[in-house]
Formats: sequence, C-alpha cells, structure tokens
Amino acid sequence: MDLKHIPTIFLLLPFFWASAQQPQQKEGRQINIVYGANFTKDEAQFPGASIFSRDDERQVQFEHQGADLWCDIAIFYAEENRLRAIGNIRMQQGDSIEMNSGKMDYDGNSKLAKAWEKVDLTNGQMTLTTDTLYFDRENQKAYYKSGGKVVDSANVLTSVVGTYFITPKKYQFQKKVHIDNPEYIIDSDQLDYYTVSKNAYMYGPSTITGEEYKIYCERGFYDTKIEQGYGIKNTRIDYDNKIIEGDSLYFDKVSEFASATNNIKITDTINNGVIKAHYAEVHKAKDSVFATKRAVSISLVEKDSLYMHGDTLMVTGKPEQRILRAFRNAKFYKTDLSGKCDSIHFDETTGITQLIKDPILWNVDNQITGDSIHLISDMETEKLDSLKVIENAFIISLDTISGTGYNQAKGKDLFGKFIENELKIIDLVKNTEVIYYVYNDDQELIGIDKTICSKIRLLMANNDIEDITFFVNPDGDIFPETELPVESRKLKGFVWRGDERIMSKDEIFDEDDNNIELVKIRGIENPIDIDAEEEERQNNENDPVNQLASKPNTKAVPPKKVPLRKKDQNP
Repeated sequence: MDLKHIPTIFLLLPFFWASAQQPQQKEGRQINIVYGANFTKDEAQFPGASIFSRDDERQVQFEHQGADLWCDIAIFYAEENRLRAIGNIRMQQGDSIEMNSGKMDYDGNSKLAKAWEKVDLTNGQMTLTTDTLYFDRENQKAYYKSGGKVVDSANVLTSVVGTYFITPKKYQFQKKVHIDNPEYIIDSDQLDYYTVSKNAYMYGPSTITGEEYKIYCERGFYDTKIEQGYGIKNTRIDYDNKIIEGDSLYFDKVSEFASATNNIKITDTINNGVIKAHYAEVHKAKDSVFATKRAVSISLVEKDSLYMHGDTLMVTGKPEQRILRAFRNAKFYKTDLSGKCDSIHFDETTGITQLIKDPILWNVDNQITGDSIHLISDMETEKLDSLKVIENAFIISLDTISGTGYNQAKGKDLFGKFIENELKIIDLVKNTEVIYYVYNDDQELIGIDKTICSKIRLLMANNDIEDITFFVNPDGDIFPETELPVESRKLKGFVWRGDERIMSKDEIFDEDDNNIELVKIRGIENPIDIDAEEEERQNNENDPVNQLASKPNTKAVPPKKVPLRKKDQNP
C-alpha cells in the first residue's frame, strides 16, 4: 500500500493512542507532533516506535514546551516520550535560539537534546559549531565536550569544552581556550565570555597578545571590543619596552595607559632598570612611569646596584633619553655612596644626577654637604666620573684613630674626581678652610692642621685623606693638640650627621614607608560573582562598555547573522 495516499488522520492514530497511554505525571511534558507526513513502523528494528518521514511539501515537525523541531525522519517513542531525528534537523526555542544538526536524540522528560553531525547553534548574534552538542532545555544551557567554535561580531573563540548559558548569554570555555581577533589573540585554561558585552573573564594561566602588548594573568577581565581590562593574580604586562608585574594590573589600549597596585615591579628592558612600588602608572604616549607608595628605582652602576627612593618617582623620556625624578624625602644608596635630599633629578642624556634642597652625601666615611650637589657619570663607560657641590661646600670625616676628632674642609664650591668609581681627588675653591689630624707612620698624633687659603686639593686613598695641597697664600699651622682648644677644632657651619647615614638599601625607607597598608584587591582571596559584576557593568552609565554605541567596531570579525525562522514557517 502506498503510504502517501493514507489520510493524515489515520497516520496519527497510533501516535494519539500512545499518547493516551502516558502516565498522568507526564501530562504537559509530552512531545507533541505538529506534522507527521509519512508514517510507518518497524517493530523488528525499532520496537515500540512510530516512524515519520517528510513528504514533498514539508518536513516532520514536533513541538515540546516552547521548542519546535523539524527533521526529515523521526523515530518517535511516544510511551517513553523521546525521539531520534535524522536529516536536516532544526530545533528552535522561542525567537532566539536555533540549533541545526544531522542527527539528534531528544528526551521529553529530561528536556535534553543530544545533536551530532555538523552541529551549529545560534542566537542571531553568534554561532556555535561543533561535532556533538548537548542542549539541556531544563537548565537552559548547551555544552560540548570534544571541541567547538563560536563566531560573533567581534571574535572567533575555540575550546575543547564549552557551555553556553542562555539566560545571561554567557559562554564558559575550558581547556585550550583561544580567542582570535584581528587586533589580538587570547589563550586561557578557562574563560567566561558574555556574548552581549563581549567581556571575557579569565581563570588559570591566560595570555592576551596584542600588536604592542602582551598580558599574562591567572585571573582577569578583558573587554574584547576596546582592549581594556585587568589582572588580579600573578599578572604581568609586556608594554612599551617595559615588563610590569604586580598583584593587580589595569590596561587600556586606547588611552595607552597601564597601572599596577601592590607589590609592583617595572623592568625597563632597554636600560635594565627596575622600579618597585605599591602603586604605579605607565603612560605610553608620554613615555613616562609614575610610582608611589614605597617606591624605589634600582639600576646597575659598575656591577653595583644603586637604589633611589622618594615619596614619588617619575621616569620620563624615550630610551637613552630617560629622566628620573624622585620627589619629597628622596634618598639613594649603593655600597660606597649614599645620600638624601628633598628631591633628585637624573638626566640620562647628560649623565648628571642633581641632589636638590638640603642635600647630604656620604662617600664611604666622608660626609659632604652644600646647597646643591651634582654627581656626573661618564656617558660611555656609565661609571661615576665627577662630583660638584655648589655653594657652602663642606666635607667631614671622623678621625678614625682618635675616634673623637673630625677632619674637615670647606669652601664655596667643591669639585671631585672619581677613578674606577672611587673618589680620588677633591678640589675646594674660594674661601677654603681645613682642619686635619696629622699622624706619623706609627699613628702617633703630630698635631692638628688648621689652614685657610684660596684653594685646597685633597688626594684620597682607600676613601681617606692621603695628602693635602694648599694653593695661593695659605695661612695656617699645625697645632699641638694641647694648644688648640676643643671649641676651635670645628669649622664654622660644622654639623656632624653620622646618625643619619644610610648604611643599607633598607634604610632608604622611613617607618611610614614600611607600615603602608596595602589596598585590598577584590577577587584575589575569593572568587568574584562575575554574573553580578557583568550586570553591574551593564547598569553603570560610566562604564566604557556603555559608551560605545556611536563608536564603530573597527577591524572586527564580520557578524554571522543567521535569520531565525518563526515556528509556524515551513522549512
């Protein structure tokens, strides 16, 4: 008998009879047939099943609790409330979700669909393709376990495992997650992606690589449309010839800006300098770094590290033209040289380091003061070359033999010469004076030299005075210790500040620096409720994501728009 000539009403009788036999508790969950087309049974191969196949006009169509399914062939087990669909399958839920495949099993009791063979799922804004997809309509999520790809208007995303949550329109990708965008790529162990905002939340080792930057983090957020985001665990940014590390890092490509909070380390990859702090900013357009909160700059000077601190550090200028400034309460330390002042200014172009306002310098045991102090480096060798003290130059050292007296020299200005980073020659000019303890070879005190003249030259050896030369009308004498009163053994303006001397790199920090209370960074100790955060972003008018309606999304992946067909349309 030709099945095509059997009236549809008779073809549906077995289906309705089976439906009538369903237990009462399944009422309302039964899969309904909308169009059966051709009907047959094959008890040998499909016991208890009704087999429907399309006709020349329409596909077979089923409906179940807000979803419609079309296919070429359906093997329907009415009593078990399940079916297998074969050929050109399309499932549509409401006006938003459509899934296509070659084959599908659907259970009406659990509302779980398993689709395989060239599967794709779309919501009109994105398309998911995979070999096998599970669509859990009860919990409104779809997931794959063996690799999938998602394409939307901004990105192409792939992973081994993925879940799409329909209500928040969110993907959760796991294992070998990869996002491909013309401007950057993202690789992550786990990543949550919101299809409306195009925001990505990363977990586990993750890398974002752009044309001019690279970001690594183990927990972070990234707005894939505007290339803006942050990392809050083991984060690092390679940006503008710098490596930025810290507990929390923020990055904005458009404004060419990055900032870091808590336990920061910024490495200049060209000059090998390092800045550490608890807050810092990097401005690419200005070639600048701003750092504060226990900020310190560390640079290498002839195999010795130079540590420079201030309440605020600022580095500006292009490579080889850097200017480093330390503002307020500035201090520095290296093993044979240390000092402090109100502020420090170092110009890499000239090699001049200026100690500004109330400067004091210690060269090993020699204390040097003046209105302004300049340290000059040799630009070729990068070694310390010379020293200038402008106005009220004063050098003092404790007489190590007596332990009570002080060798002193003063003048209007001081000029020093370093040889192999050791201060060897000191010239004092204009209104110079000296007090110096003179000993014989047996280290017995001969007397105390007290002289004034126009210029004095001190020759140093092992950071101690080895010889003194007086120029132009020296006036003075070597006095026996008993003939020079104690009050006459100090030059006018003498102030010994040995208790202020910086003896280690840790002493460049004050008590306030060491007791800074670090900012508590949300999300490091406990996971962030990202669904709530995403909703908060959507409701925040000041969030950049809500200010992009009028801005074109340049160089993005063209959107793959799949028009959804209304459920009453013919395929």
